[in-house]
Amino acid sequence: MDKKKLIALIVKALFWIFIIAFFWWVFSNQMFSKIVENPDKFLSLLQQHLTLVGISAGIAILTAFPLGVLITRPRFRKSEWWIVNIANLGQTIPSLAVLALAMGFLGIGIKAAIVALYIYSLLPILQNTIAGLDSVDPAAKDAAKGMGLTPIQILLKIELPSAAYSIIAGIRTAVILNIGTAALAYLIGGGGLGVWIFTGIQLFDNSFLISGAVPVTILAVLVDYIFRGIQFLLVPKGLRLARAAAIDSI
Repeated sequence: MDKKKLIALIVKALFWIFIIAFFWWVFSNQMFSKIVENPDKFLSLLQQHLTLVGISAGIAILTAFPLGVLITRPRFRKSEWWIVNIANLGQTIPSLAVLALAMGFLGIGIKAAIVALYIYSLLPILQNTIAGLDSVDPAAKDAAKGMGLTPIQILLKIELPSAAYSIIAGIRTAVILNIGTAALAYLIGGGGLGVWIFTGIQLFDNSFLISGAVPVTILAVLVDYIFRGIQFLLVPKGLRLARAAAIDSI
């Protein structure tokens, strides 16, 4: 076993020891008591959290992905700087400030929270779509042109499959960021599991805090694995093997 693999193994072992110790402490001190005592309330907050993430991330994907494809076309290339920098504002401004701005226009409630989360998740999808499409081998596109494929056929059969890894990674990042940031929706009356997290902070009550924070973390991990599965299914096998070989060679 080489040095890199040994270090990775030690880090993984320490990570799992920490996780087991944490959950031993949580269960032995009945930190999930709020979930056990109020399952209906927990399910209601979870549903609100999923609604916030689902709607905002869905609209962000439907906006940023086509926009990323559009501005990588030669005709619209000059607009890239403007569009990326406008989207960049959503990440540059602190998430609390984005929530406050949305609240100023839409008032308190779930609508303002969804708009703020939508703005916050645009950039990762847009940038990864552009980066993925820009990384496609020009020789592959030239060969496709030589075979008589139209620009649309080249996009669908060459560019998008080749850029799939980067595009899905961007969507995965945006959704996971959204899951964590959605906890802040409580501050503007958007609901979600942030209600229990901030109640725990205000009351210095760990049972509220853990009953809200741990489900958010587990949700983010589950979504990460789901998108990794989608990535595995959609990225061509040849590209996956080439990427794995490149990582091993580092």
